[in-house]
Amino acid sequence: MASLTEFSLAEAIAVLTRTPATFNALLRGLPGIWVRCNEGKNTWSAFDIVGHLIFGERTDWLPRVRIILENGEARPFDPFDRFAQLNESQGKSMDQLLDDFSRLRKENLAALQACNLKQEDFARRGRHPALGVVTLSELLAAWVVHDLTHVHQLSRMMAHQYRDAVGPWSVYLGVLQCTGHSSP
Repeated sequence: MASLTEFSLAEAIAVLTRTPATFNALLRGLPGIWVRCNEGKNTWSAFDIVGHLIFGERTDWLPRVRIILENGEARPFDPFDRFAQLNESQGKSMDQLLDDFSRLRKENLAALQACNLKQEDFARRGRHPALGVVTLSELLAAWVVHDLTHVHQLSRMMAHQYRDAVGPWSVYLGVLQCTGHSSP
């Protein structure tokens, strides 16, 4: 089967809609080892990952869509703090974070659909503070791949908790060999 190369809003929304349920299914009600542990120094826990996704829902994806639609390249995107969740999530439980993420994603996807985007809108351009000129379709595609990156990161981080417990099977478990490309 050929890979998808052209952006499709309907196909993007199909993935974006499922991400909260994916995290919910993997994390809700798990003991602390699964939600608070990480892969070592300067890595994120599941708690941190969900907090990061929440912060992105509040300050990144939909606000940038609106900037492109309202200002184009004339107003650069606000820089995104990739570590804001370390403070923003303090005092919350994993269940609260999962609920917040689900609610915010649902609200953002409803707002995105309310934009009634047309095919020609996907070529509209904005200005990223580090990457320069980007299109609306690139932003929306990046939102999808960002979600999938963190699903991958979560899987890798969770597997890491049993890296020693699996003994010699580690040679067959590719997730234990996977490093670095989705670190914070």
